[in-house]
Amino acid sequence: MAEGRLVVRGGTLVDETGERTGDLLLGDEGTILAAGEDLDVPAGATVLDAGGCIVAPGLVDLHTHLRQPGNEEAETVETGCRAAALGGYTAVVAMPNTDPPIDCAAVVREVLDLGATAACEVAVAGAITKGRRGEQLAPLGEMADLGVRLFTDDGAGVQDNRLMRRALEYASALGVTLAQHCEDEALAAGGHMHEGEWSSRLGIPGVPSDAEELMVLRDIALARRTGGRVHFLHLSTAGAIEAVRAAKAAGLTVTAEAAPHHFTLSHALVASYDPLYKVNPPLRTDDDITAVKAGLADGTIDAIATDHAPHPPEAKEAPFDQAPPGMLGLETALALALTELDLPVRDVLGLLSWRPARIAGLHRHGGPLTEGAPANVCVIDPAATWTVDPAALASRSRNTPYAGRTLTGRVRHTVLHGEAVVVDGEAQR
Repeated sequence: MAEGRLVVRGGTLVDETGERTGDLLLGDEGTILAAGEDLDVPAGATVLDAGGCIVAPGLVDLHTHLRQPGNEEAETVETGCRAAALGGYTAVVAMPNTDPPIDCAAVVREVLDLGATAACEVAVAGAITKGRRGEQLAPLGEMADLGVRLFTDDGAGVQDNRLMRRALEYASALGVTLAQHCEDEALAAGGHMHEGEWSSRLGIPGVPSDAEELMVLRDIALARRTGGRVHFLHLSTAGAIEAVRAAKAAGLTVTAEAAPHHFTLSHALVASYDPLYKVNPPLRTDDDITAVKAGLADGTIDAIATDHAPHPPEAKEAPFDQAPPGMLGLETALALALTELDLPVRDVLGLLSWRPARIAGLHRHGGPLTEGAPANVCVIDPAATWTVDPAALASRSRNTPYAGRTLTGRVRHTVLHGEAVVVDGEAQR
């Protein structure tokens, strides 16, 4: 056997096909050479200890803000991907609200080039409209030719009903998916947190649930009309989730994601006036949190996506109404899901790995751990406990709302295309 191959030894293999004990032999060319119990270790191979651990397909994040180009003070492709690898991710989808936005082939190529040597694979989401301004369609076909399979104006929803219908018709012909940031701007205007009892107590203008739910209902209607595929980003309200549940029952091609902060944090935390708790869509009520958890459990929500949104410290130190929304997520998402969701580990991994991989069209990720499959793997210690320390995170930014929180479950190793990029919790790139 060639020198440099890896053996992942002594874990429980967990993928979409089930669970079994076994080892993995990974080749230099980036594939799984063998999977089974008590595999021989080739001469010169490196052994990654997976004793007491779960060995799973690498995680896939549908919703990562890498900030580059244009906002490198908050994050770069390199630092964001290092954080992703430490969190167990072997692929992330980079959101297009950069500066300039990812709304043409040239910027797609730039981000793909930046990700070529990163610690996880970088896929790109292209903008639906030029400049993400919601006025003219971006050249979707041009970007699709470069492999873009997900398009979104994330940070803003497409407000023009007719334009969104045209976008869905065009996307349907291209075989790509449109991902929507569901927010009616007229209803949400001026809001900085969820509109409810806490916004009234605190005197902070709120964003009503209706702003999310109306756009979800509109896009469900447009998906029915056009046959286009719609993916709903970071759903946060009970009404929006119920609408998606009904749409799926009717056989429509819609999918949805939820972010960890929408099943772990409530709007009551804004009472501290700490901008770390400012996010878009905002933290919602306890009933909404319950609805998100139920949606994840019954399959209404297809994926957990981080909405990793780094900001430099000075931005998050501004007054609440002036601070930008967003939280870090890549290094805490898995542990939050394992700690907070009352779901079997395999179901959690489905929400974080193979189901988002299918939505993004990332066929080299999330697949069964079998001979000949791509060697994109994460090894998770489900019993490990750790305390979130912002200073220890790999991101260039520190805006996590979970500082000081003790979580259960941590990544021990991450393997990308057959190369160990995280070993014993330490980044190798």
